[in-house]
Amino acid sequence: MTDANYLLWFRRLALAAAALAFMVIVMGAWVRLSAAGLGCPDWPGCYGHITAGEAGRNLDAVNAAFPERPFEYHKAVKEMVHRYFASTLGLAILVLAGLALANRKDPAQPVALPLALVALVIFQGLLGMWTVTLLLKPLVVVLHLLGGLATFSLLIWLAMGVRAGSRLEARDSSLKAEARLEPHASSLGPEHDRLRTLALAALAVLVIQIALGGWTSSNYAALACPDFPTCQNQWWPEMDAEEAFVLWRGLGIDYEGGVLDHPARVAIHFAHRLGALATAVLLGVVSVLAWRRGATPVVRGAGLVLGLVLLVQLILGPVMVMRALPLPLATAHNGVAALLLAAVVVLNHAVRRSG
Repeated sequence: MTDANYLLWFRRLALAAAALAFMVIVMGAWVRLSAAGLGCPDWPGCYGHITAGEAGRNLDAVNAAFPERPFEYHKAVKEMVHRYFASTLGLAILVLAGLALANRKDPAQPVALPLALVALVIFQGLLGMWTVTLLLKPLVVVLHLLGGLATFSLLIWLAMGVRAGSRLEARDSSLKAEARLEPHASSLGPEHDRLRTLALAALAVLVIQIALGGWTSSNYAALACPDFPTCQNQWWPEMDAEEAFVLWRGLGIDYEGGVLDHPARVAIHFAHRLGALATAVLLGVVSVLAWRRGATPVVRGAGLVLGLVLLVQLILGPVMVMRALPLPLATAHNGVAALLLAAVVVLNHAVRRSG
């Protein structure tokens, strides 16, 4: 296999791994929102067994071993399916790292990023374990969410960054045409620099907003404001912001169902709404600027996609709240947030490449 073909297959595997990472993120949201996060109270097995079905066939034994959390098959199977997919993703990342090391003599082959992804996915496995063993501690749940999204984003970045070298580019006339269309950095003005800065700021703000969303979900505050656009029929409801954002409350607390009083949950939900407004404004500006003034077709296309995904999310959020958080809509809200992050990552990569 030539170096060009080797990198082509490496890129395809990275894209497949990114798609799998997206599935793991959506399944994780589905598990959490369907109250199945502790469907298997141990790790990595389920009530001491490899599968939920095997645990169910030994019901008396597993319930005796975990009397505080009786076995529920519908929850256990969701949790284990999520673990199987996450394990498959980890294996795919290990394969990517192995391929990168095997082809490390090719200057076009990324090596550092695949190895960093291995370290990240190992840490993700630990966070998955701690999510269960620390009884859904919100800080751990949010870090686990961010770790999954970081894995997804880095896989996209890896796939976009792979360049098969001049031989492959010579075979692909579309790549050659795009290369001719892209201006040199010296021809780009301050508007491009502004877009580059704003795109990076949009990425940072979006990550903070997603973390706020994870904090809202893990503290069971999604329905603290059941109306929209007001909250508790007020524009500024009674809130307990001091209690709402305590990151660490010690060990041994079971967070399933939440432990906060209502005013603290309202504060979390309201902060997430304010964050959504600020994030939407910034991402909207970046989207329009990239779409209308982007230096290359790739940048303009990324800006358009970002705007469309943002519009979907802005519709989905309020509808989800007003319909009392139905599981399909709540899971879709998490999935679209991941797609929004992917769009911002692609835009950042395209802007950097064009300049």
